[in-house]
Amino acid sequence: MIAIRELHEIAEFEQASGLFDEIWHFDPESRPISVELMRAMSHAGNYVAGAFDDAGRLVGASVGFFGAGNTLHSHITGAVSGHGTGLQLKLHQRRWALERGIERITWTYDPLVRRNAHFNLAKLGARPVEYLPSFYGVMVDAINQGGDSDRVLASWPLSAPHVAALVRGEPCRRPLPADAEVVLADEDGRPVAFHSDAPTLLVALPEDIETMRVTDPGAAKAWRLAVREVLGGLLVEGGAVTAFHDKAFYVVERPSLGTASSSDRV
Repeated sequence: MIAIRELHEIAEFEQASGLFDEIWHFDPESRPISVELMRAMSHAGNYVAGAFDDAGRLVGASVGFFGAGNTLHSHITGAVSGHGTGLQLKLHQRRWALERGIERITWTYDPLVRRNAHFNLAKLGARPVEYLPSFYGVMVDAINQGGDSDRVLASWPLSAPHVAALVRGEPCRRPLPADAEVVLADEDGRPVAFHSDAPTLLVALPEDIETMRVTDPGAAKAWRLAVREVLGGLLVEGGAVTAFHDKAFYVVERPSLGTASSSDRV
């Protein structure tokens, strides 16, 4: 059983900071948030919450702050594997926001990580709305391995029908259009891009980018640049990411081009 509540005491913020370090192994000079800042944000009425197991051990924490346009921006959320703590934290965050009249939560995530994309899009119903190249500069924690910190901005419309259905435990799966075409494929671990005029496009992700960063940094870099160009380019052109298919592909609906589809290697 997981209990989630807001944090208010210095000792709790220290626990949260320790948990974040345990998950990401941050360099001491590059922690994304300090104990002091969590204290100040909590005191100012922002979202700082922790998840505790039956033994009272902190197993998840999340920090968010109020943003422009009546939004809550979720700055960092981390949880120990198991228990479904990450999902429970996000649902708690949603309830907290709705109680304060907030209708949208945003956050950034690495678009290359399949499990994050699946969680954000398929489990929560959030949608990537902007591609942000090297958003945090070079990151030196153990997960990011000193690579470019490209992120997408995810937007979670808290009262949208598809989000409400997911919260009720009702998966919202739309069939993939028969004319959908792949514009970025995984061929033997390497990204291969294609040109297509199809209205629905599929953008692949590598199976395990975090391991690849250690075992094949060159391939990891190639994926970063390919996804930046293809997914980032489609978002700039007005494309809308509508799903994450088969736990491997972003589904992007592009503005109608009024032409027949075609596909060839580029």
